[in-house]
Amino acid sequence: MRFFSQRRHFNDLSEQEVIALAISSEEDDARIYRSYAEMLRADFPATAKVFDGMAAEEDEHRKRLIDLHTSRFGEVIPLIRREHVAGFYARRPIWLVENLGIDRIRTEATAMERDAEHFYLAAAKRSTDAATRALLGDLAAAEAGHQETAHDLEKTHLDDDARASEDDMAKRQFLLTWVQPGLAGLMDGSVSTLAPIFATAFATQDPWTTFLVGLAASVGAGISMGFTEAASDDGELSGRGSPMKRGIASGVMTTLGGLGHALPYLIPDFWTATIIAFVVVFIELWAIAWIQNRFMETPFFRAAFQVVLGGALVFAAGVLIGSG
Repeated sequence: MRFFSQRRHFNDLSEQEVIALAISSEEDDARIYRSYAEMLRADFPATAKVFDGMAAEEDEHRKRLIDLHTSRFGEVIPLIRREHVAGFYARRPIWLVENLGIDRIRTEATAMERDAEHFYLAAAKRSTDAATRALLGDLAAAEAGHQETAHDLEKTHLDDDARASEDDMAKRQFLLTWVQPGLAGLMDGSVSTLAPIFATAFATQDPWTTFLVGLAASVGAGISMGFTEAASDDGELSGRGSPMKRGIASGVMTTLGGLGHALPYLIPDFWTATIIAFVVVFIELWAIAWIQNRFMETPFFRAAFQVVLGGALVFAAGVLIGSG
């Protein structure tokens, strides 16, 4: 409660404080755009130029606001930022956006300008002071102008060929960083755990014991696959992206692949749990074939034959060993 009591409401700010808030907001947005540009420059140089231009526009608007403040209120600008004002729009931290791909960054940049415009328009409607309403209206118009500037910069630096090239690069990066390791993990988790889980199931006919074995096999395989993927390639030369991301994708999908047919053994009745586990295995194997066809462009029937045949052999081995 003490934290919230220290935040000012926008309507309680003086005109000088509104200008100071606008100055700090423009400064923060310029810094964000430059961070986006640096993140994208190596792989997406055309989009990086767009963000460089947007950062320069924010710098120009900040300069105009500082000149306005100096002429009206003097050299000392009050320190007031977004987090000091209740209800003011927030910006997501850079590290929450940088891992989501180029399209997500472009969308975030558009939302930044739109949120600022909407806020200033709403604030102008609530204000009863004529000068403040005029100022907020000018800021809203400036934010709308930023959006037009972004479109103009995209036309200048990001033509159809450049966008197509960057989109292809983004797709390739997504496949190499997330889909490929995740698919490998899902295949390993779904197939490699079949034998120990169903061997235990038919050897003991105890659902709880089978679940514990399946849980241990899935988690252990996930940890092993995750560390192996992360340690196998730092991504610098291969261009496969962050080893941490690849390790997470591989480890999580390996664990999920094994848990899929282990979880049914939480059902106390052995045959009910086993039949459901059979169905889950069937769905898992066909899902792997679909992912291979959808993202890796493997012919569907060839992928299905490979995955189903391999899974069937491992499954049969587990059943035979457990029954013996």
